[in-house]
Amino acid sequence: MQFHFDKIKKLVATFDKETLKVLDEISYVKTYSKGDYLLKADSICTSSFWVENGILRKFYIHNDKEITTEFYFKNDLAISFDSYTLQRPTRENIQALTEVTTNVTDYNSFKTQKERNSKLLELDFLLTEYYTLSLEEKVFELHTQNATQRYETLIKKSPHIIQQVQLTQIASYLNVSLETLSRIRAKK
Repeated sequence: MQFHFDKIKKLVATFDKETLKVLDEISYVKTYSKGDYLLKADSICTSSFWVENGILRKFYIHNDKEITTEFYFKNDLAISFDSYTLQRPTRENIQALTEVTTNVTDYNSFKTQKERNSKLLELDFLLTEYYTLSLEEKVFELHTQNATQRYETLIKKSPHIIQQVQLTQIASYLNVSLETLSRIRAKK
């Protein structure tokens, strides 16, 4: 993933002053407190959130149970991809688990500007690739790694997650029971 992130940084470094000005006009930095929702189920994802710092989680409710599908850390793109792309209501929630600072970009403004500026269209393509690659990596991990390996992968990405995120949310994300997660942690 770092390679693809570096491609995005390299592209942005080539932007002329006008492109940077346009990006600045359609984006803003916003800080969310722990517990704040960036997106709620049944609403439309009208912004993308580039995480500057902090931890977010994406989850949905199924049979009165919260199912965590993603954690977002620094340099992750947080969106409900289906809702954002098709501009229809989402089933998912995105919530701050810590204080979080994001760079927020409005969907409609970005759509208008990327039609006028090929560099922004290229950025959109790279961001879509970045998001898709991260999802593909997660699906691969779910199908090829056992619970202990998935836990180790998560801890490697964010060593402090255990101190900042509820164990029930981590267990849900790893697709294991809380008891299984406790056994895995006890062996470490």
